Amino acid sequence: MGLKLEYIEGQTPLDEDEKDGLLIKTISVRGELDEFEQINIQQAIEWTIKNKFTEDQILKEEFILLVHKKMFGEVWKWAGTKRKSNKNIGVDKYQISIEIKSLLNDCKYWIENKTFKPDEIAIRFSHCLVKIHVFPNGNGRHSRLIADIMISTLFNNPIFTWGKSDLSIKGEVRKKYLEAIYEADKGHLQPLIDFART
Repeated sequence: MGLKLEYIEGQTPLDEDEKDGLLIKTISVRGELDEFEQINIQQAIEWTIKNKFTEDQILKEEFILLVHKKMFGEVWKWAGTKRKSNKNIGVDKYQISIEIKSLLNDCKYWIENKTFKPDEIAIRFSHCLVKIHVFPNGNGRHSRLIADIMISTLFNNPIFTWGKSDLSIKGEVRKKYLEAIYEADKGHLQPLIDFART
């Protein structure tokens, strides 16, 4: 019978691949990593509040990369850089820039032609960004902040509430969020829009 180790939530050790890109070498367990990431994300949110961005700034690949760098740049060496390997989700690594450009062009068209309501434009953009899976990690959190920037800056609407919960914690709210994501993957975006406003 093999040795089974059970860790208290947050105490799971980081594997060597995870440690490799860390800028803070004292981090050794998942809980510490989550804490440092959350501090960095909060700083990024404050940065977005202090700055007023234009549509031209937001709808550029450089901005998408910059927001990720602001969110994770004090924790990860690779923050703000596109992934260099393929994952079990997302487009091929060589297609990332092409897919981002296509999404940005689509979004410009949606805005100019009022193809969808503002909430749907922001959530549709966010969901497509996650499907591209631009970064090695942090794609969901990044895409939600991008949606918040878009809805507040481009449409002058309140930011999304995202279930009023920490979506990284297992539980009923995260379950509903994932169910809404799976529905969006099938082309039914309304549950995700509804969730973002709960």
